[in-house]
Amino acid sequence: MNFNPSKSKLSSTRKSILNVFQKNVGIRFKNISLLDLAFHHRSYNNESGKRDLSHTQNNERLEFLGDAVLGMVTASLLYGDLSEQPEGELARIKSIVVSEATLSQIALKIGVDKCLVLGKGEELSGGRTKKAILADAMEAIIGAYYLDSGYREAEKFVLKFIIDEVEKVLKNKHQKDYKTLLQEWYQKKYKKCPHYELVETTGPDHDRVFLVQVRLDNQVFGPAKGKNKKEAEQAVAKLAYSTLCKEISE
Repeated sequence: MNFNPSKSKLSSTRKSILNVFQKNVGIRFKNISLLDLAFHHRSYNNESGKRDLSHTQNNERLEFLGDAVLGMVTASLLYGDLSEQPEGELARIKSIVVSEATLSQIALKIGVDKCLVLGKGEELSGGRTKKAILADAMEAIIGAYYLDSGYREAEKFVLKFIIDEVEKVLKNKHQKDYKTLLQEWYQKKYKKCPHYELVETTGPDHDRVFLVQVRLDNQVFGPAKGKNKKEAEQAVAKLAYSTLCKEISE
């Protein structure tokens, strides 16, 4: 037995929550159960004893589809609007615009957190504000809307928030979480995670300087410095990510 969104029954309270969300973001689903599914995190199904059907009763498959639609819409926008930019620069802008950091911010802004369906454990651990869960749900909504209303409507929905994010990148006003950007790029290309190493700590206790380098397989970038380890890791991630993007464009 597979999950069929068209046959799922939603409570009047749940329908009301979903209708408010649709009104706020300016979309309208023909099949509201598809939208509901987009908010279902796997933790809910795992705790409800439906592990065998969890892949059809959570948002992961929709997320997979939405990721592709989001990538296509964003790439088409950049290709058409930034005709003077080389491939490497388009790739850099796209990676920022569709990143977990960007999507999670958009998700919070449009109220995705209020609609999530999580397991108790995930709920108690702050799942509603976790970047990965929010970004995944955002992609799942896109995938669900594509299935429900087609590519053109899904494209209109994506462009509502993506255009502003592209402008932020072009004006250098976007959120610069280079650790996330570097990790997403490296994992996608090599299925590995960057390895950060504390090289040295200098200065007195009240004015410490941390030097950190990052290792990407056989490549080492840095070291870069910061007032704490986290700041130094962001600095060296920026160095590595910027260098790699430059190499791609050359």
